[in-house]
Amino acid sequence: MAGVGAGPLRSVGLPALLFLALCAVGVRGLYFHIGETEKRCFIEEIPDETMVIGNYRTQMWDKQKEVFLPSTPGLGMHVEVKDPDGKVVLSRQYGSEGRFTFTSHTPGEHQICLHSNSTRMALFAGGKLYREERFRLTSESTNQRVLWWSIAQTVILILTGIWQMRHLKSFFEAKKLV
Repeated sequence: MAGVGAGPLRSVGLPALLFLALCAVGVRGLYFHIGETEKRCFIEEIPDETMVIGNYRTQMWDKQKEVFLPSTPGLGMHVEVKDPDGKVVLSRQYGSEGRFTFTSHTPGEHQICLHSNSTRMALFAGGKLYREERFRLTSESTNQRVLWWSIAQTVILILTGIWQMRHLKSFFEAKKLV
């Protein structure tokens, strides 16, 4: 009797055990913040012929409201993966939310780097700020030159007036009108 009951349990238990074993495969999650100009890299020991799947979502942080804004269409993520030999396995631009996959062909430490494509916007803004600063410095320099030129003109006019008064005084004294 014991053998009869063990058969159905064994046939149900083996798939359940196999299912549990598959669920116990090393799955790890990671949550982190990346700034607009930052590049975040991770080094992961990956066996050969292993498929790696990464899900991500990019969101902008609103400093005034202190909340994450919904994903914007122009915002995306650039993913670059290098194998232990330094060869690029994956280098691709993705949208604001999605999934990237790659299969390791050599065992060892793989480098996975992520950075937001909003760095282009930040660089553009940086260029704009540079131009604004250069324009401000040029304006201040021009303002200083105009100020000193007007002071020089005023001094020249005062000296010319003093010279004219002395010259006229000596002229009238020579003519004996004063």
